Amino acid sequence: MFGVVIKLEKKKEFFEYYKKMLLIRKFESKILSLFDVQKVYGTTHVYIGQEAVAVGACAALTKQDYITSTHRGHGHYIAKGGDIKVIMSELFGKETGCCKGRGGTQHMSDLKIGHLGSNGITGGGIPIATGAGFAIKYKKKNNVVVCFFGDGACNEGYFHESLNFASIHKLPVIYICENNLYAMSTPVKKAFPTEDISVRAASYNIPGKIVDGNNVLAVKKMVIEASNRARKGKGPTFLECKTYRHFGHSRNDPKIYRTKAEEKQWLKKDPILLFKSYLLKNKLTDENHLKNIEKEVEQEINEAVTFAEKSPFPNPIDVDKYVFCETG
Repeated sequence: MFGVVIKLEKKKEFFEYYKKMLLIRKFESKILSLFDVQKVYGTTHVYIGQEAVAVGACAALTKQDYITSTHRGHGHYIAKGGDIKVIMSELFGKETGCCKGRGGTQHMSDLKIGHLGSNGITGGGIPIATGAGFAIKYKKKNNVVVCFFGDGACNEGYFHESLNFASIHKLPVIYICENNLYAMSTPVKKAFPTEDISVRAASYNIPGKIVDGNNVLAVKKMVIEASNRARKGKGPTFLECKTYRHFGHSRNDPKIYRTKAEEKQWLKKDPILLFKSYLLKNKLTDENHLKNIEKEVEQEINEAVTFAEKSPFPNPIDVDKYVFCETG
C-alpha cells in the first residue's frame, strides 16, 4: 500500500507524520468527551478517520503556503502547524484562542500559520481559496493554496465557478475533495451520476486525480506534484482523496444511514493503523518507540486542556471588538 522508497533521512519525517495523525485523533477524541460534559459548546464535527489527508497534504507545503478549511476543520489546523493549546482555547471560547474565543469550531483562522479559515457553509472555503490564489498570482508570489472540502461541496455552484475561474487564470490552488462517502447522510452514489468526482476536473481542463486518502505518503506525493505544477504557473489541480469518517456527521448523528458491515470494512483501512503497520513492517521503529510517541501526544493534549481551562473568557465589554477591521 505504501509503495514509497524508504530513505534513512526520512525516518524522522515519518515519525512526525505518525505523531501528527495521532495528535489529531486523540485531540478529537478529547473534544468529544469535553462536548459531552459541556465544556465545549455548540456542536462538533470530528476529523477521526481522515487524518492522513490533512497531514499528508500539509506535509507537502511550506510555512508560507495557505489552506482553507471546512466545518470539520480541527485536523487541518493541527496539520498546518497550529498550536493545540490555542485551538483548544478557541473551542473553549477563551481569549487565548486563535480567534480570541469568537470563532469557535466552525469559524476559526490563524494567519500566522497560513490558515485562512474554517467555514460553517458547505464549500464556503472554495471561493476564498480561489481569491487567495488570484492574490498570489497578482502579487507574483510563489505560494500555493490548498483548499479542503467534502464531497457534498462538489454540487455547490461556487465549486464550479471557482474551478472555472482558477483554470482560466491558472491560479496556484490545489482543490482537495475529502470524499468520505457522505454529505451529512446523503451517500455519494445518490448525489453523483459518476463513481469518481475527480472526472469533473476535465470540464475545466485541469488535472483530476484520485488518491488513497488513508495513505499519508500517497497524499503527500500527489500534493507535492500539484504544488510543483502550480508554482510553475501551470494552474490548479483537483485531487479526490477517498477516505471515511469513523463517526457521524456531528456528535448528534446516530449514523442510521450506514451499515455496520460498511463501517467494519473501512475501519480496517484506518490511516493510523495502516501507517503504524508500515513503520513496523519496514523495521523503521518498534512498539516501544510508538508507545512513547503516544504518551507524548496524550501529555500535550492534557496540557492543552489545562491551559484552556485556566485561560480567561473574553471580557463582555469587548463584545463589539474585532467585528470590523480597525484602521489608523
